[in-house]
Amino acid sequence: MTVAVYPGSFDPVTYGHLDIVERASRVFDRLIVAVLINRSKTPLFTVEERVALLKEATKHLANVEVDSFTGLLVEYMRRRGARAIVKGLRAVTDFEYEMQMALINKNLDPSIETFFMMTSKEYSFLSSSIVKEVARYGGRVDDLVPPCVVEALRRRFADPGGPIEFC
Repeated sequence: MTVAVYPGSFDPVTYGHLDIVERASRVFDRLIVAVLINRSKTPLFTVEERVALLKEATKHLANVEVDSFTGLLVEYMRRRGARAIVKGLRAVTDFEYEMQMALINKNLDPSIETFFMMTSKEYSFLSSSIVKEVARYGGRVDDLVPPCVVEALRRRFADPGGPIEFC
């Protein structure tokens, strides 16, 4: 069984992320969408909130699991029995950074392979940062993120310190 990991911050998950998740879930036997816990960043949503939003958005995919991790990706992959990393690419600038990461991961564990997937053209402009910026100023993001994320963004910006109740 081929287990792959799709790592990221997913703050929040977008339709671009889900495009990669759905396509990768058709390629690999099992796909773990892994939320990276990065202590140096201040995300809009907590790790628990991001995991919950991803679980809601991927519940229709039987071979997709959502998890979180901290530390080195290759160590997490060893613990989970995964041998493949899935990375979504939007532009050439994404490739430059992701190629460096793929090479360092290969150096740390030669048995791990990285698979790059180009995002579908309708999502090539989309990023979590853009979604947060549009939502922060009351713009419509319904066509950029799943309904549960639209609601979570609305609630977060209405009450920045308040809890997010999920769909």
